[in-house]
Amino acid sequence: MKVVLTENVPAQGKKGQVINVSDGYARNFLFPRGLAFEATAGALSGIKKRDDEQKALDEREKQKALELAETLKTTVVRVPGKAGSAGRLFGAITSQEISDAFGAQFHIEIDRRKIALPDPIKQCGTYELKVKLGHEVTAVLHIEVFPVETKHQKDE
Repeated sequence: MKVVLTENVPAQGKKGQVINVSDGYARNFLFPRGLAFEATAGALSGIKKRDDEQKALDEREKQKALELAETLKTTVVRVPGKAGSAGRLFGAITSQEISDAFGAQFHIEIDRRKIALPDPIKQCGTYELKVKLGHEVTAVLHIEVFPVETKHQKDE
């Protein structure tokens, strides 16, 4: 009997896969537990339609990621940081601050978890960071960390 798995089944297959199993195994184990359903012609056409829709959606998302990568090539995100006189920051610039600054300046949201920040940024200057945009698309994000005067510096 041909069945379509609705969950990963050890030693049988992965979710969405069409496999051949014995009638008893399907009726007594897979169907009662909701692990599979019979692979009828209608079910198989529904699966094919769903797969085609998923591929189209993935292609659109990849195109959006490629467009965003092109945008990132030409942009420089300016991130303020409280710094001392030598340009050394009092704290560190985090990926969340970079994401917030990018959103505020360009009105495009980038998830902070997609920004690869190998070491904390503790010095003013310009940096290049990798951004994983999904669908195997990686871009370079140029940021410029500039000092902001603190209250203590204004008093001097």
